[in-house]
Amino acid sequence: MEDKRMVLCGANAYEKKYYFNEQFKAIPQSIQDELHIICVMFTEEVGGIFTIVFEEDGSISMETNADENDFYYDEVSSGLLVSEIRRKRQELFESLSLYYKVVILKEELDTDDISN
Repeated sequence: MEDKRMVLCGANAYEKKYYFNEQFKAIPQSIQDELHIICVMFTEEVGGIFTIVFEEDGSISMETNADENDFYYDEVSSGLLVSEIRRKRQELFESLSLYYKVVILKEELDTDDISN
């Protein structure tokens, strides 16, 4: 089965690197900068590898994992921080999801999808 998920961006605490998928370079620079900050701050605080991924249906997932030998990585703190980011950045992620559905998946824009 082919994985139809697509990574938007991510950060790696081990390599001290940030990745942004060039397929999404049309996203405004201010949003790209915000995503960069979210990813890097996550890995600075918790460690490991953090990615923001578009699921096949256009929804957004945040994933985190760590090397098996990383004893400093705190899985509980990681989960709490993911929940906090999702709560605080809900509007951003909803907008990105709508962007993905319309621009990448070529779905028709339904006015019910746009919240006032």
